[in-house]
This record gives sequence, C-alpha cells and structure tokens, in this order.
Amino acid sequence: MCGRRIVLGVSGSIAAYKALAIASEMAAAGALIDVVLTDAAAALVTPLAFQAIVHRPVVHRLGDPSGPMGMDHVAHAHTAEALVVAPATAHVIARLALGLADDALTTTALACRAPLVVAPAMEPDMWTHPATQAHVATLTARGAVFVGPDDGRMASGKHGQGRLADPAVVVDHVRAVLGHGGPLTGRKVVVSAGPTREPIDPVRYLSNHSSGRMGYAVARAVRDRGADVVLISGPVDLAPPAAMTVVAVETARDMLDAVLTHAATADAVVMSAAVADHRPIEAAAIKLKRSAADLALALTPNPDILIALGAEFPRWSEDKRGRPYVRVGFAAETHDLVAHARDKLARKSVDLIVANPVPETFGGRNSSATFVTPDAVAPLGERSKDGVASAIADWIAQRLADML
Repeated sequence: MCGRRIVLGVSGSIAAYKALAIASEMAAAGALIDVVLTDAAAALVTPLAFQAIVHRPVVHRLGDPSGPMGMDHVAHAHTAEALVVAPATAHVIARLALGLADDALTTTALACRAPLVVAPAMEPDMWTHPATQAHVATLTARGAVFVGPDDGRMASGKHGQGRLADPAVVVDHVRAVLGHGGPLTGRKVVVSAGPTREPIDPVRYLSNHSSGRMGYAVARAVRDRGADVVLISGPVDLAPPAAMTVVAVETARDMLDAVLTHAATADAVVMSAAVADHRPIEAAAIKLKRSAADLALALTPNPDILIALGAEFPRWSEDKRGRPYVRVGFAAETHDLVAHARDKLARKSVDLIVANPVPETFGGRNSSATFVTPDAVAPLGERSKDGVASAIADWIAQRLADML
C-alpha cells in the first residue's frame, strides 16, 4: 500500500467517525490519501480531523477555487488507484448506482475508473430494502467490492445488519483490490497456517504454541501481489483475511487432505503450519478421568505433508505438469537451525526453507528468519512477521518468473 493513491469518500452516517480510523491505518501503511466528504459527513466529522491524519487537503465542496482541486472538480478521480466509500449511506449508494453527480464525492466517483470499495452503514431496514439491494447489485455487477455491513447494535438501539465493517477489515479489502495486476496475478498459492490439534479424548488434545500469524501474513502478502489464495488454517484466534478462500481444519490428516486437494492446481505451496508430528494411536471415546496412577499415552507419527506432496505431485510428471511449481517449507528449531533446515530442504524436495528459532518465534509478532535454498543461506535479521511474509512473497514471485 506504500505510495499508492487512494481516494477516501465519507458520507453522512453516524459511523463517519470510524472513517478516521480507516484513514489512519492506510496512512500508517504509507498510502497517499485524498479525503472527499459530503456536506453531511463534514457536519459530523470536521475536515480538519482528516487533514491532521492524512496530511493532505480535504475536499467537501465543489467549485471552490481556493480548494485543493481548484476548478478541476474531478482531479482526484484521475490519480486514484482505488476509491473507497466508507461509510456509504443508502442515499450515496443509490447515487453511485444511478450515476448522479451533484457533490464532490459523487462527481469524483462518476469520473473515477479505479476500483471501487464500498463499506455500507445504515439502519437494517434500509439495507434490506429492495431498492437498496438493487443498487448494490448494480454496483456489484460493475465490479464494486462491498465490505459488510456487519450485524450488531445500531445508533438507534436496534440490532441487525447495518453496522460499518471494522476499519481493519475495510483496509484489508483495499489492500486486496490494490493487489490486482501485481506480480502474482493469475497465480494460485496455497498457504497452510496455525497449529493442528490431535484429540486425546473429547475434551483434550495435543497441539503446540503456533499462533498462525506467520501463515496469515504470508497469505495476505501473496494476495497483495495479485495471487488467488487458498489459506488452509488450523485453529487460531485470528480474523480470516479478506478476498481469499479459507479452509478450516483441525488435525494433521485434515490438513493433508486439504493441501493435496488444492495443490493440484496451485503454482506455489507454502507450508507454514506447525503440524503436530504425532497423534494418539486411538482417541478415547469418553473423557479420561483423573487418577493417582501414571498415564501412558501411545503416539503414532502423523503424515509429513511436504513429503506426501512430493509423492503425489512429482516435479515434472507428464500428467501433473510439475505443479505446484514452487514449494516452500518452514523449520522451527531450538538448535542447529541451518543444519536442520538444509536437511529438510533435501529430504522434502522443496525450493526454500524458512528457518525460525523457537520458542521465541511462537506467538510473537517478530521473527529472526533465515532463508535456506540449495545455493544460499540468507539471514533476514529480526523483522516483523509481515516483513518476513513480504520477503517470502517476493521470493515466490521472482522464482515463478524465473522458472516459467
């Protein structure tokens, strides 16, 4: 999102104050944001509040020669890479659908050819009205992306579908839209994330400390470069990223089935999940009761998903076209990090191992990852997991460009 030109249109919903958080998150990511307010929005949240966040002039009146657009009332429309309307009232959605242009926001929208992201906010009865739904269908058919509305309590005290989507969710959809045309456009990438859980009895399981943050960051990073993403996720406490297929799994065998199913048509597979190495030979049908005696738990190895992937999809077989072309594995090690990574690289026939020291990596927001390939060892140094994910996505894009 850094350096991308975004127009943020704000209309006169009581949720207009949340547009400040949307602007703030996009600005923090380095976007250049031009804010356009309706008169009703400007009465709820002052232009100065937005200007303090985006550090750019704010537009809310047409034809003001002293304003940021001067007499060119559609200037922002020509430079925008995305137009985001958040919140979007029923009135503004209707005007967008009908092509009406009677204020700064709708004039900009009518002249803009950039992707349109719309985050509605209105009373539930207004959202479900056939007229509103018809306008939504019209805009969707033209390619607009709708985010929300969410269910919840409204300003009127009613409950229902009409709340503005969470600002972070809106921004995530904007990131996805901006990724269209990126270096991974037309590519399918399968990413696994999180831990697996192996049941001991109906209430207990074997698992690990993986938070899933690394895998989710990789999924977002390849999506933001244009990829069609399938995220296969073990149980995590993370919101599903926007604009991708999310497959929820529980056990290692569930994850194996999902990976093999989706890898058949994938260009790349990134196995960042922390898959349990073993599982109980047999899970108890009823809860095991506490006793003073020792409890012995018999375990059996789980399938190694990367090895199974290599067996199912040989590198350059005639019938499977060598897919997935790029295969990335992870190594989480307490010692001998590079040596273990090199061993996995060879045994599992992958192109890249992302080696991470544990336990410090689990649950944290930063990582000191090292890229290990057949030809090189490249420490990345400590950086955020989003930063590591970006490096992985760039590596995959370059690898695919070099191979095919």
